Amino acid sequence: MTLSSLNQSPHPPPPPAHCCSEDFWRQRGQEEASEMRRGGAAAAAAAGELRWRWLLAAAVVVGQLASCAQAGLLESNPGLAYNFYQKSCPNVDSIVRNVVWGQVPGNPALPARLLRLHFHDCFVKGCDASILLDNPQSEKTAGPNLSVGGYEVIDAIKTQLEQACPGVVSCADIVALAARDAVSYQFKASLWQVETGRRDGTVSLASNTNALPSPFAGFNGVVQSFAARGLNLTDVVALSGAHTIGVASCSNVTPRLYQGNATNVDPLLDSAYAQTLMSACPNPSPSAATVSLDGGTPAKFDSSYYVNLQRKQGTLASDAALMQNAAAAQMVADLTNPIKFYAAFSMSMKKMGRVEVLTGKNGEIRKQCRKVNGS
Repeated sequence: MTLSSLNQSPHPPPPPAHCCSEDFWRQRGQEEASEMRRGGAAAAAAAGELRWRWLLAAAVVVGQLASCAQAGLLESNPGLAYNFYQKSCPNVDSIVRNVVWGQVPGNPALPARLLRLHFHDCFVKGCDASILLDNPQSEKTAGPNLSVGGYEVIDAIKTQLEQACPGVVSCADIVALAARDAVSYQFKASLWQVETGRRDGTVSLASNTNALPSPFAGFNGVVQSFAARGLNLTDVVALSGAHTIGVASCSNVTPRLYQGNATNVDPLLDSAYAQTLMSACPNPSPSAATVSLDGGTPAKFDSSYYVNLQRKQGTLASDAALMQNAAAAQMVADLTNPIKFYAAFSMSMKKMGRVEVLTGKNGEIRKQCRKVNGS
């Protein structure tokens, strides 16, 4: 199996025999160790890269098999399709990927920003690119969205797509594809498949952003926010893994550390990690101050977020809440395995990408992502 085949085909070829067994991964580990002994640092780096490639390949295959076995989890297809633009704009995938991958090296924060942009779009009126609109009192003017970024990348992609195939590709699909490609840059292969065929909404109101999950929410509050979008507990835990990259505003963290002028640490927070957070977020914190959501590997999309949760090192209250429910805590334990995490994240991202989409003749295909047609 090659990584190029994972990029080109929505149905990857079968994995080598027993690719996901303990024996297989034990053998891979022994091969890597042997490479390190033979070739030193350069070989070790190459072996490490090879292991990541096999991990990704296995995760993608596991995700595909799980999708087939549990199709009911995704309810019904709302009119989306893989390769929706195969005839009308055949180069859409490569255009989006080239723009995104061209910008990530100089902007390491971009994967987290574009992923968050996609989340915040889908959780408010569905995945319809309403967050991109610049009209007065639009979604992007609401408090939770003031720190959302990546808009300029979406604009750059839209400009190229309008040159290649005018009036064909929706801004909503661009957001979904760009989020996938930004996260996937680390692996140089697509981490999940994206269905396309969404159309763009024409309404964007700041008042609708109340649907976004709160960083201060307890377990029930988080679950209810996701359930309102048709997402279940499995999706809650899997999609929360997006917090393995990116930063949080200190204003979303300090209530766990202080009460007024006094230190008052949340008992769900590891005391040593609380000190780390206090160093990044003093009392009071500058309005622009941020702290990494993943204190271990903040720039790497991996499963360390779940390891952190087990150590009481979740940065947000909503992160820590996942350990307060037995079923969720068991899922957290399962997703410390990177193969299981990538597969679960892939499934839940595809499911989230179907939330309240506009298809067919609903909505429109915007000519510019920041404004509705005719305005």
